[in-house]
Amino acid sequence: MSKILIFDSGVGGISIYKAIKEQLPKADYLYLFDNKYFPYGELDPDFLIERVCQLVGYMYKTFSPDLVVIACNSASTLVLPALRKRFPIPFVGVVPAIKPAALQSKKKKIGLLATPGTVSRDYTQVLVNEHAQDCAIEMIGTTNLVLQAENKLYGNPVDLEEIKKVVSTWTITETSPDIVVLGCTHFPLLIAELEESVGKHIKFIDSGMAIASRVKSILGDEYLPIAEQNSGKAFCTKIQVQKKLTHLFNEIGLSQPLYIEI
Repeated sequence: MSKILIFDSGVGGISIYKAIKEQLPKADYLYLFDNKYFPYGELDPDFLIERVCQLVGYMYKTFSPDLVVIACNSASTLVLPALRKRFPIPFVGVVPAIKPAALQSKKKKIGLLATPGTVSRDYTQVLVNEHAQDCAIEMIGTTNLVLQAENKLYGNPVDLEEIKKVVSTWTITETSPDIVVLGCTHFPLLIAELEESVGKHIKFIDSGMAIASRVKSILGDEYLPIAEQNSGKAFCTKIQVQKKLTHLFNEIGLSQPLYIEI
């Protein structure tokens, strides 16, 4: 039986979970979010590396996952080398979809909407240098949209005016990119609000389906269980009394988030 651990700082990784589950509906899922230190976008890099390794180490020792997906761009662009060095299982990271954006852009001008951490990482610049040398790129780093996405999932109002402020430079058709990469797993959850804020001249892309295909290629169909399986376990690092969140997790086949003290 294939057991997949999906890890994020918050519940934005649900967008990745859904994409993977669509391709691998019978796998056994674990979802861990580190809400004790949410959001990750502005944490000290050394602290972030040790924090993620600590949490993954606990889950590896306790549940023995076959594969781990780091469903957080801020963490993926930093911690994957350390994780692969410490644990003998495959890790799949979520990194900005710069390459497909460059290939799809007719204006050869692309945007990256991500957290401040992801925008500033050397890894992100390497992706740009390797795959988008023929494109101009505009990057916007924001923590605000991460919080807005969490609000939406928790059933709280989304501040559309705040979203419009973040992407205001992309509202002019003549000067804006035609492709914008959503470089945070929270941001696909705000796709309707983003499209309303900038207009129809921009296409937003994310890496959800590409990550799902990568996971499937590593595990392979023969690694899947025979019996139908439609339940998984969720875990958090900070106790929250959130009935709406529990309802959300139950709706997508995950348990009420269980607290782990780390």
